[in-house]
Amino acid sequence: MQDSATKVLRLFLLRHARSGWALPGQRDFDRSLDETGFIEAEQLAQMAADRGIRPERIVCSTAARCRETAEPFFRTVSEDLDIRYIDELYSGPTSVYFDLIDAHRHLNSLMLVGHNPMIEQLLYRLIGDDAAREALPDGYPPAGLAIVDLPASDPSASGTLVSLLLPNP
Repeated sequence: MQDSATKVLRLFLLRHARSGWALPGQRDFDRSLDETGFIEAEQLAQMAADRGIRPERIVCSTAARCRETAEPFFRTVSEDLDIRYIDELYSGPTSVYFDLIDAHRHLNSLMLVGHNPMIEQLLYRLIGDDAAREALPDGYPPAGLAIVDLPASDPSASGTLVSLLLPNP
């Protein structure tokens, strides 16, 4: 049994895959993945399944491109995944992401599927500017999945970047 002081929340930060431009009259919220984005989402889900990645819960933006990025995880990782859709991940600031992390610190693992610039800002604040710049010198790419370990009992403690998964479309 782990001591509560050493308990870690494994956090998976997934930026939605590449999306197409909004069609005339289409809201940004309704933009779908483009062909490359669908391939990226499938590849990333397969990479996650191959590595045994299975978050206890997925919290996903309600925007179409985020839902389409998360959907392949059901087919490749598990159809029993606990997924929750949250509107605020689309329109809210980075603080919404932090609030969701804090609300889920009782879990062993959590995946957030969201948008830039919030996902990138979140990673910078969790692991520090230097580590984030070193890991992602060109910014947080579409369909990028950062795996971060956070001390579950200390919300102010820095996290550690464990791994970074990027699809190869």
